[in-house]
Amino acid sequence: QVQLVESGGGLVQPGGSLQLSCVASGNTATIFSMGWYRQAPGKQRELVAELINDGNTDYADSVKGRFTISGDIDKRTVFLRMNNLKPEDTAVYYCNYDPHGVGIRVTFWGQGTQVTVSS
Repeated sequence: QVQLVESGGGLVQPGGSLQLSCVASGNTATIFSMGWYRQAPGKQRELVAELINDGNTDYADSVKGRFTISGDIDKRTVFLRMNNLKPEDTAVYYCNYDPHGVGIRVTFWGQGTQVTVSS
């Protein structure tokens, strides 16, 4: 129904920056939010940032002040600007598309993009 194409992952040094991009296509007639989650080895997948269709945003405490989510809701596109990256940010980052806002199990996921922060 919905396909998500992600880009921007890679290897950066501590203190560096990256920007992730995600574009949704397919049956995107309805949308509640788009966002980014991440999963590090041995850990649960966690919310990083979310952009809601009314323009409001939500961030994990661990990234607040360093990461910025933005997007063009009409184009079904979101970005995640990551500044001052730390080794603890190393994870697979997943784009999420929520059409209805009724629960995380009724959403769509990208395949994930690896972000590695290392010297």
